[in-house]
Amino acid sequence: MKTLGLAGFAVRDEFLLPVGEDAGRFMHSLILARRPARILELGTSYGYSTLFLADAAAQIGALVVTCELADYKQTYAREQLAEAGLDHFVEFRCGDALDCLQADEGLWDFVLLDIWKELYLPCFEAFYPKLSDEGVIVSDNMIEPEFDRPSVRQYRNAVRCKPDLQSVLLPIGSGIDLTVRWSADNPKL
Repeated sequence: MKTLGLAGFAVRDEFLLPVGEDAGRFMHSLILARRPARILELGTSYGYSTLFLADAAAQIGALVVTCELADYKQTYAREQLAEAGLDHFVEFRCGDALDCLQADEGLWDFVLLDIWKELYLPCFEAFYPKLSDEGVIVSDNMIEPEFDRPSVRQYRNAVRCKPDLQSVLLPIGSGIDLTVRWSADNPKL
């Protein structure tokens, strides 16, 4: 895996790609409909998507666990969530996403995957065994930016190889992949 020096992270930070309002509202609705107990967000950034997740979590009594590598971003996000009165529904974890995933043994009912795309596949492999039955994965930036498409294709291929996952690519925002864990024991609709 290619690593970046500090200058590389500074340049990447200039390309802030929040999920956008349409994707945020879509996830908010999904959470209200599915009523997950534990929500995982990989990539807090400045907390834009976290606000949508936390607002829905507050309405259903769920918990959002959000992981971010950059402490200054998470500090800002924490302040925004506190100002909105939603910080009690969010557990902030600062550090490497894979380390955060390894340290948590609980099941995930809803996952937002919105970090650097070359990390999608290793993070998916880490949280997939902990995805609950009928758990939902929302993966952002599946269509844009175009330069991420090789990593996105690799991730989407891995997801589609799992026989208990069903996915659809939706043209919402920069493109989201909506995936649901669905076993043969579930009733057919």
